[in-house]
Amino acid sequence: MTRPIRLGMVGGGNDAFIGAVHRIASRIDGRFELVAGALSSTPEKAQASGQALGLDPARTYDDFKSMAIREARLKDGIEAVAIVTPNHVHYAAAREFLKRGIHVICDKPLTSTMADAKKMAKAVADSDALFVLTHNYTGYPMMRQARQMVANGDLGTIRVVQVEYAQDWLTEPEDFKQAAWRVDPARSGAGGSTGDIGTHAFNLAGFVTGLEVESLCADLQSFVSGRQLDDNAHVMLRYKGGARGMLWCSQVAPGNENGLGLRVYGDKGGIEWRQENPNQLWFTPYGEPKRLLTRGGKGALDAAERVTRIPAGHPEGYLEGFATIYREAADAIEAHRDGNDVPADVTYPGIADGMAGMQFVDACVRSSKRDGAWVKLAP
Repeated sequence: MTRPIRLGMVGGGNDAFIGAVHRIASRIDGRFELVAGALSSTPEKAQASGQALGLDPARTYDDFKSMAIREARLKDGIEAVAIVTPNHVHYAAAREFLKRGIHVICDKPLTSTMADAKKMAKAVADSDALFVLTHNYTGYPMMRQARQMVANGDLGTIRVVQVEYAQDWLTEPEDFKQAAWRVDPARSGAGGSTGDIGTHAFNLAGFVTGLEVESLCADLQSFVSGRQLDDNAHVMLRYKGGARGMLWCSQVAPGNENGLGLRVYGDKGGIEWRQENPNQLWFTPYGEPKRLLTRGGKGALDAAERVTRIPAGHPEGYLEGFATIYREAADAIEAHRDGNDVPADVTYPGIADGMAGMQFVDACVRSSKRDGAWVKLAP
């Protein structure tokens, strides 16, 4: 086994949920070691967070630019950085590391604005470093299974795609940190639920089906009084090639925790999957009984087996799916380090996926402002 990749982190200090998730995911397969961080925009909190994680005080930085400059000069400096800040910081932080050849693993969505997204795309194109976007649900084995089944033609020609992501945690006015920045246009961007969870649903549908959305019509709502960003959205999708889709995302749906679900129907069969029971995938060939496929069980395809860690019946879920993205990133980084091509079976979301997500949010906002008019996704 090769040595762990030296990892830094921007954001993710004490009490930050997603930062802890990234750290756990990076460690699951032993492929990364966290050695540096600029963990908060508040110097005192950054230092306290670094101390709590056992980082060398000399490598606990007050800001990400200082971190990028010094780490790039160190003989044992970081090789990759995880960016786990609110959306509006993504571009500025990623740029500092990309231009110094440090690989970037960035939380989704890509940025808070289309202008920053385009600048991010240029920064990635101009850098020799890799860029990975953590749409973690693409790491679930049964989503890899579904993707391969669609590619193999098991569903035939895709006709209908239905995807939803429903939560209830913003049903009432927010009064805590994790909610506050997500409903603030200055930090979150133009999309509320569309940016936070709608991009996950949009990305997963595209990942599994391989289809590209041509146009959409959206009805966005802000049900909580005074909320500036959408907390619920209904979106109709037209895919290139003729397939049709529906996407619903909501953070004001009582009784739903993390209700991400996907249904795909072709002229030969259909599949159905729920994130809260991720080890099962229902497959129904047309005219035949419904079949339950399980992670690691009979009928598992190579794409699913490749990212399965433990035997069938032992649940794998959110953290392992997240870890799969980190493992794929590690494979790509090590290949890059050795001057080799990234292996063909290594699959992870990148800058193109991030741009597509930003285009989705932008189109939803434009459509809703025009009373649900059909709009094309802007390039």
